Amino acid sequence: MQSSVAYAEPPGVELDPDAEPSSSNGSWMPSGLLEWFAIGQTALPALLVLPGTQPLRFAIRAGAFVVSLAALGYWWAKGRQRVPVAHPASRWLMVVVAILGVMIAHPDTETLSAGLGQTALYVAVFAPLFWVPAFVTDRRTLIRVLVILLVCNGINSIVGVLQVYDPARWMPKEFSSTYMLSKDLMSTAAYMGPNGRLIIRPPGLYDTPGAVCGAGTVAALLGVIFCLEKMAWWKRILALGLAGAGLAAIYLSQVRSSLMVALGMLAVYTALLIIQQQKARAVALLGLTGGLAVGALVLATVLGGASIQNRFSTVVQGNPAELYYKSRGNQVQAVVNNQLWDYPFGAGLARWGVMSGYLGTSPAKQLSAEVQPHAWILDGGILLLLAYGLALVSTVMWEVKLVLRLPDPDDRLWAAAIVAANVGTLALVFTFVPFATQIGVQFWFLEGLLHGAMTMKLQRWS
Repeated sequence: MQSSVAYAEPPGVELDPDAEPSSSNGSWMPSGLLEWFAIGQTALPALLVLPGTQPLRFAIRAGAFVVSLAALGYWWAKGRQRVPVAHPASRWLMVVVAILGVMIAHPDTETLSAGLGQTALYVAVFAPLFWVPAFVTDRRTLIRVLVILLVCNGINSIVGVLQVYDPARWMPKEFSSTYMLSKDLMSTAAYMGPNGRLIIRPPGLYDTPGAVCGAGTVAALLGVIFCLEKMAWWKRILALGLAGAGLAAIYLSQVRSSLMVALGMLAVYTALLIIQQQKARAVALLGLTGGLAVGALVLATVLGGASIQNRFSTVVQGNPAELYYKSRGNQVQAVVNNQLWDYPFGAGLARWGVMSGYLGTSPAKQLSAEVQPHAWILDGGILLLLAYGLALVSTVMWEVKLVLRLPDPDDRLWAAAIVAANVGTLALVFTFVPFATQIGVQFWFLEGLLHGAMTMKLQRWS
């Protein structure tokens, strides 16, 4: 069946007739690969909250990535349908695959399974950029998926707040073995609450203390954005409530970098609104953000005690650059001063992270990587660092072009929303290893949605 098009197409361009149609019947029920994939990114890890699932932890964690690879395989089997304009990052990601393929033969890649596993992880993370655009036909599809992401991350955040309010009922019975087997690590995952009560940083729908922060940042951004849309008043209040839950969950986790990322994402979206002459919307967004930030802090302080305010007051009172250097900046400096020169051609695959522990790398050869540039250097040296870096830079440039050049102002608003969300992930590159986790999957998933929904609306760019 031919897909209908609600906008003008560039001359000679046709939609793929086998592309999955968007949900146009107004049903609130999820449908189609994209919407179920978005749900699965929250639902699959949430299985770890159930008692007795820790022995299956690797399989459950791998499930979210396997689904991404399976979707890539389905897209490939359907004939690799593409939008008319290739995403500029795709060529650099192909270079990434080529570098990893060579690194499988690196003398310090201990086993073939380790090399293949680490390569598969990389491909699973960026695979959505290739297969998602084939299943997006219009803006409505994009918006429906963003609604699902708001609801899933909002529920995740609410569970995080409830885990502090009533831990006996809502806190997982089992945490990741990484924490359960280390008393020192577990002690860093707790803080003193009201009346001397020990509070574990809420994991949300996961098994790692503090893991709810990722969901909190997404819920905060999308909740505020949807609250400004023209829809029923109760939907706007619900969106605002989910945004507030996201910020409250971040406060209760006491992860200052996540708060800065959330506020930074909202600031980027505000700046993009101003560039588009959406000044009234920008003012409303700033007002909502300020009110939510204060309200969520009050709620978190009631539940988590004075230590919440003490923790986050250092962001305002202290030197942000000094705080960053003490937490992660020193590791970024070590990458430039040491690792870049120690491993210019990589250290072999699967020598750090999850794959090193599960795929046969001996403990004596295992390394650690706390920031993304370090991980890239270990896996592929300078070449991998440059290739993946260029993929991200070209993505940002492409997104900016969309925001500035899309003819429909509503399209530009939704493009700006995804740009703001992805900027948050880019900020994590220097504090975390997002492109080896589901956060990276979300980045490329959102980019694939944007590319598929909006690129058809522009003439081919040379």
